[in-house]
Amino acid sequence: MSEQAKLLRIYTDEAAYFGDRKVFEVVASRARDMKMAGATILEAMVGFGRSAHVHRRHVLESDRAVVIEIVDLDSNLRAFVDGLSEIPGIGLMTLEAVEVLGGKASEAIAQVDA
Repeated sequence: MSEQAKLLRIYTDEAAYFGDRKVFEVVASRARDMKMAGATILEAMVGFGRSAHVHRRHVLESDRAVVIEIVDLDSNLRAFVDGLSEIPGIGLMTLEAVEVLGGKASEAIAQVDA
């Protein structure tokens, strides 16, 4: 049986920092270091989470909601998530099955049949 590709979504906001770097930059850098198939960072127009604080772009500051999407094999993504536990500012992480249809990165997450 082959391992399934999954989509990891990590929710944070533009104003969240880990040390002197933005959380989304740290996560993307770690994903690259762990040789994930790829990562995309999406900026939302408006968003809110459990605190009900509305995140949006203001004239004097940027506090938009940010979603980091990473597609890779299930085991790789779970190992990656384990390494994020010390980063504050991550609001939610979800994992769902996806079907990889092709594209340049599809070789990086090719499923091996047993």
